[in-house]
Amino acid sequence: MAWIYLLIASVFEVAFALGTNATRGFTRLWPSVFTLVAAACGVFTLSLALRTLDVSVGYTIWTGIGSIGTVVLGSVIYKERITTPKMIAFAAIIAGALVLRLGS
Repeated sequence: MAWIYLLIASVFEVAFALGTNATRGFTRLWPSVFTLVAAACGVFTLSLALRTLDVSVGYTIWTGIGSIGTVVLGSVIYKERITTPKMIAFAAIIAGALVLRLGS
């Protein structure tokens, strides 16, 4: 169940990151409310996952999935470019998460 909580937390993390851009510096009410709720839900569900998972594994995978999801969806929603350095960083994040998972 901890891995399911971690995946849910990661979805909220991506929503939080993308929502932060939509707030325009927290000057827009509804995007700001959405962003704060997503952040709270993400931290809450992460805390549920960390009941069982090591914090070093859970937090790293949470931020890794959040980072990758934000870059991918940022390219779709905000038309941001996915460059070669971003692709290399993706590979490093995925490799690191796999090593952590296999080592735990």
